[in-house]
Amino acid sequence: MYAAMCILSKNGGSMPIRLLMKEIEKSVELSAWEKEVLENTGNIRWQSNMHFTSVDYVRAGFLIKKKGTWTITPEGDEALKLGSEKMRDLAWQRYKAWYQSKEPTKEDPVSTPPEEEHDPIKENMIELETIEERAANGIREFLKNKNPYDFQDLVAALLKAMGYYIQSVAPKGKDGGIDIVAYVDPLGAQTPRIKVQVKHKPDTVTGAADVRALLGVLKAGDIALFVTSGTYSSDAKHAASGGDKFIRLIDGDEFIELWQEYYDKMTDDDKNMLPLKKIAFLGNNE
Repeated sequence: MYAAMCILSKNGGSMPIRLLMKEIEKSVELSAWEKEVLENTGNIRWQSNMHFTSVDYVRAGFLIKKKGTWTITPEGDEALKLGSEKMRDLAWQRYKAWYQSKEPTKEDPVSTPPEEEHDPIKENMIELETIEERAANGIREFLKNKNPYDFQDLVAALLKAMGYYIQSVAPKGKDGGIDIVAYVDPLGAQTPRIKVQVKHKPDTVTGAADVRALLGVLKAGDIALFVTSGTYSSDAKHAASGGDKFIRLIDGDEFIELWQEYYDKMTDDDKNMLPLKKIAFLGNNE
């Protein structure tokens, strides 16, 4: 967990958990025992244990987890100065304090947190997170197998569901820089005009040069949207936010989130390009 928090801090504060896991494997020497696959769940032991412990960090205010993305908080950044063991102990103490502050129940009348293992609250949280992440991975694999023009059409369908009017989608051929032009009204008489660049490179980190190139083609009354099925470098994010022209970056994970959010507003034909099945799970108010 300490390695995970350090990696988050050094990489802009947020990362999808699937990418964070890869970075941890590069920076932490894992034993054969830690790398074993657990028979009862099929999960890798070190990953399962880290997910379990991460709940302490969330309750301590050090970490935010949302739809497969982990974000270190300013308090978490400050807690890194304590070192690995003291940060871990403080997170556990805060989790116990949170647990004890809960309303007593018939099953747990004194609100005493279990010691480390077999905590039903943590187990339920991690089970749901695991299911959500596996579902997102299935969607990512589906997108990965699409060609660039299919992904371009998916982005256009998403914009339509969000209430924008598509003026044009670039035909197959040489990449001219702008792939989609959208308007906020049916006639395109109102500003802003939305110029969209789409990159279908699911295993690629888009850099600042691509972002600056898009900014260079904007005119008065334009805003830019850059959508990639991959990720952006920290320099790319800085380039997008550092100028006087507006550009919005959407990476592959956010695209999936937006597709899920606006799915019900799509036509049947658009839904069929990336069909989803919604399943409800019993949650809690914690």
